[in-house]
Amino acid sequence: MNATRRLHDLGQSLWLDNITRDLLDSGTLKRYIDELSVTGLTSNPTIFDHAIKESGAYDAAISSRLRTGTSAETLFFELALADLRRAADLFRPIHEQTNGQDGWVSLEVSPLLAYDTARTLVAAQALFVQAKRPNLLIKIPGTREGLRAIEQAIFTGVPVNVTLLFSREHYLAAAEAFMRGIERRIALGLNPDVGSVASVFVSRWDAAVTDRVPETLRGQLGIAIARRTYASYRALLDSPRWQRLENAGARPQRLLWASTGTKDPKASDVLYVKALAAPLTVNTMPERTLQALADHGDIGEALPADGGDSEEALARFSGAGIDVDALAAELQEAGAQSFVTSWNDLMAVITAKRTVLAKAS
Repeated sequence: MNATRRLHDLGQSLWLDNITRDLLDSGTLKRYIDELSVTGLTSNPTIFDHAIKESGAYDAAISSRLRTGTSAETLFFELALADLRRAADLFRPIHEQTNGQDGWVSLEVSPLLAYDTARTLVAAQALFVQAKRPNLLIKIPGTREGLRAIEQAIFTGVPVNVTLLFSREHYLAAAEAFMRGIERRIALGLNPDVGSVASVFVSRWDAAVTDRVPETLRGQLGIAIARRTYASYRALLDSPRWQRLENAGARPQRLLWASTGTKDPKASDVLYVKALAAPLTVNTMPERTLQALADHGDIGEALPADGGDSEEALARFSGAGIDVDALAAELQEAGAQSFVTSWNDLMAVITAKRTVLAKAS
């Protein structure tokens, strides 16, 4: 039994952090499902930027819309939804077998809306309706404005992947928005079973402090933050408030580890996977990390429900001058901006491809 299967059997879902038309057409995604226990998939503007820029697989679809006057943004969502519908259909048996617990794919609203509650909500609702797939999560950033949209989206029955969370406090704010949305549904007699995950980014912490901490602390901050967050997640699942919602038919908003590809070339390529092998969670990992795990990974011991030594580890970073609360805010803002940059590049790539294809036609 390979490490991906062992991780799945531990109770952690493995989702692929990638989507391309080539991945679908070649049968690679299906193979990952069948052989590597992959049970879901996430996407973001950076992933689609690379997919469309580096492949000719989208050229025919772009060419077919040359004379329609379709905006680059509208065309992008048509392309992305075409891919994600196919992926959702591959995961649909898993979604049904797990009664909606697993088998999800994710699509992000425009990053330009990260600080606009009303427009984020409208976009999330429209994309979910347009997708026509029950196992598609709409990604909404966990900014202050995004959290208000998340509560309303959950209330209206739109499944949500809360993205760009970086700390325990970010996670708890996302969980609060989710629970308020569920509580409002219950108060009106609506079905409280609305899917959601809360995505905490891990490796970006270590990239941010590599040159600011001693060698002995490198590669440890993201893991410590994640473990602290896991302790709060497990405590919330044991809380009377959540248990009342679960008794009414609600399903937990699962904690998801994002950004789990190792960026430090000196560190293990499965560093974050092994350290965060935790029941009741999701790990969405880049393709290279998934392959490395299947090839030579060792999942080790499961993360204890109390987060292990996370507080001791964080105390060492505090002693080294790292203010994790301030850094969490900086990372969230920088993450939102990086998605805007990728989004703008993506729009430019689509526009440029349309120009080239128009000249060739």
